[in-house]
Amino acid sequence: MTFKALGTVLFAALTLLLSSQSSDARTLNIVAFGDSLTAGYQLPPGEAFPARLEALAKSKGLDVTITNAGVSGDTTADGLARIDWSIPDGTDGVILELGANDALRGLSPEDSQKNLETMIVRLKERGIPVLLAGILAPPNMGADYEAKFNGTYKALGEKHDVAVYPFFLDGVTLNAGLQLEDGMHPNGAGTKIMAERIFPIFETFLKSLPQ
Repeated sequence: MTFKALGTVLFAALTLLLSSQSSDARTLNIVAFGDSLTAGYQLPPGEAFPARLEALAKSKGLDVTITNAGVSGDTTADGLARIDWSIPDGTDGVILELGANDALRGLSPEDSQKNLETMIVRLKERGIPVLLAGILAPPNMGADYEAKFNGTYKALGEKHDVAVYPFFLDGVTLNAGLQLEDGMHPNGAGTKIMAERIFPIFETFLKSLPQ
């Protein structure tokens, strides 16, 4: 076989290999499950957090779709009530973001933790990995409440071996330029910052999923 012919054969083999690898690749289906912070309160769909994170991930070459399963006003109890039917079969992973409304209403930190734990367990029983997005209690709830509530997410992450992003609103809280007029919810610029801040741990989470 001539050198030219050998080169042609090798090129053809490499092309076939790359084509095979490409056909084996699949889109990862992620569900963002949470409250108004996930849903995109008062924002166009394209500016909600899940859309922002999906766009960022795709710009980095990641083949992923992120479904927005956020419901404004949901507490952890509300999330628990709908977790089974809101997460379809075939979901590769869930970003679980709940607890803000529990803290705002002064609900029991113990109950919030129990609800979140039950959701994590149910998802893991279905073989669906979880990225837990944490929330911090407002300081006006008092130091004791704050300490109990804020420790929830780290404790659950360690107990159930799930990835934890400590504070979902990192970079947005107390920055009026990144919030709606209510001073609580992110605006479009805010959700962009949120996606950028969570992206490193999200990328690691994606790489840990079965491909």
